[in-house]
Amino acid sequence: MAKVNQFTPEDHIIVTSAVSQAEKSTDGEIVTIVTETSDHYGDIAWAISGLVALTALLVVSLFPEIYLRMIDWFAGGWTGLTALPYWALFVIAALKFFGTRLILIWKPLLFLLIPPPIKNSRVRSRATSLFRVSTDHRTVGRTGILLYLSMREHRAEIVADAAIVDKVAPEIWGDAMVALIDLVRDRKPGEGMAEAVKQMGVVLSEHFPKSDNNPNELPDRLIEL
Repeated sequence: MAKVNQFTPEDHIIVTSAVSQAEKSTDGEIVTIVTETSDHYGDIAWAISGLVALTALLVVSLFPEIYLRMIDWFAGGWTGLTALPYWALFVIAALKFFGTRLILIWKPLLFLLIPPPIKNSRVRSRATSLFRVSTDHRTVGRTGILLYLSMREHRAEIVADAAIVDKVAPEIWGDAMVALIDLVRDRKPGEGMAEAVKQMGVVLSEHFPKSDNNPNELPDRLIEL
């Protein structure tokens, strides 16, 4: 499977620099993470395969004569069947099920078939999980915030620590998200994350201006998973 993650060493430098610059004016701590995909979606592939198999059985029940003629043709016209035997139903369902699962090994097709709400949920879940590991409770003032980008799903998330959530409504991050997604679509993911970080820094500086005794508690570098 070809990687869709297009981050170069230069992109890492751009994003790291953007984080360092943004944090000069705020006590907020920005963590940036990019990953190729947030989930393997194996359960979805199996579910789609099952749905295809059940659909095939429904079609057989509605048009059994088509399959009877096929079996008769394979047998040289000597079957004498008037109804499909159970073994034929099993073979048809098994071929559809495992054939579909084999086809869905090709990730571009699988990702095309996954409903957007499922992608949104999996990306959000992974972002939240990574936030707990990398950011949550790791700053004295609970001012950590994660910018997460999942390339294959074409989704991004911003997850903030408690102090930020109390002061900044989720929709405030909308401009940062738009800037990120627009530049990712233009195949400039590093610039997209850097621009999002810049806008996040502006918001954070309004609510959490830089204090004299606030250390740099989280890494500025872009984390690539």
